[in-house]
Amino acid sequence: MPFSDIFIVDGPLNAMSGEIPLVRKDCAWTGSAGSSKSGQFLLAHFPLRQQNNSMPIIPDRLNTGDTIGIIAPASAPPDPKNIDRSVAVLERLGFKPKLAPKVRQRWGFLAGSDRDRAADLMKMFTDRKVKAIICVRGGYGSSRLLPLLDYRTIRANPKVFVGYSDITSLHCAFLVKSHLVSFHGPMLNSDFVKKDMPDFTLQSFLKTLMQPTAPGSVCDGYKKKTVTILRRGIASGRLIGGNITLLCATLGTPYQPSFKNRILFFEDLDEVPYRFDRMLTQFLNAGLLQQVAGIAIGINANCKDPKAKTAKEYRQTLEDVFKERLLPLKVPIVTGLPFGHIPLNATLPVGLRVTLDALKGDLRITEPAVK
Repeated sequence: MPFSDIFIVDGPLNAMSGEIPLVRKDCAWTGSAGSSKSGQFLLAHFPLRQQNNSMPIIPDRLNTGDTIGIIAPASAPPDPKNIDRSVAVLERLGFKPKLAPKVRQRWGFLAGSDRDRAADLMKMFTDRKVKAIICVRGGYGSSRLLPLLDYRTIRANPKVFVGYSDITSLHCAFLVKSHLVSFHGPMLNSDFVKKDMPDFTLQSFLKTLMQPTAPGSVCDGYKKKTVTILRRGIASGRLIGGNITLLCATLGTPYQPSFKNRILFFEDLDEVPYRFDRMLTQFLNAGLLQQVAGIAIGINANCKDPKAKTAKEYRQTLEDVFKERLLPLKVPIVTGLPFGHIPLNATLPVGLRVTLDALKGDLRITEPAVK
């Protein structure tokens, strides 16, 4: 998709206040995000539109010995040493981690300024030695980068990109603007740093990213009894979604993905049931949930209402909310699938074709996620 308008920012970006002096220029830009010698910074402005129906781009597979770029597009890890500990794990797995120049920065609740985090991300996409990119963590701040990225360059340099939670913003933007399949999967601070990282999570990651064959069931090797069928049926379509709070934040922006005939997946952390109700109602009021072919719900960690037992008024459970808001859609629905803010976190390719089997309680990836 071509750029509509290109702006040049005169002077530095004020990442914390959002004050950006803009001068419109009728020109094309195919360079990377960053500042020029003159102190100007390029900022792409996109029209509000859905992505077209062109085939998503799948990246090259990850191989043992490949270089993996490490970026922090949102928040910094609470313990800075977790970056080094995670790098050691990737090295033991046979990869060569490469830290982005500004990956250790901190700026309030962000891992550096917007400009620095965007430049780090673009640097990893344009570095030909880097074959994959993994995020340090989520937290907050990825959505602030979306207007600063060069989506043409990302599309011209497709590679494996992995993260979840706040990284949902980037998954949506890459799919809409670059038509790139990216991966909702484990990150350094939440997964690779842990000595007891489950084999289920690691094997799902390696199988999905290193084998150019359809990964199949996301429940392969999953032993816990969490999966529940809310409405029976089978549906196929391209997979969209991620963290429901971040997905909801894309509505009305140029980065909102198409919901038509899609399999929607979502999860969240530390949200009480009425907040899920509010977000699902937002999707319904926008006419988007009515378009999906099926819904795959992960494990929503710590999402019970702590006041439910002592409250005098009636409180709905999360299951109550899902039944009331989603069953009228009359599409297949499965809950409790192994993805989310949990140790057993399957790797999911955003934008790829999948089949939601609400007869067996499964989500199957039906085409290769890498080539």
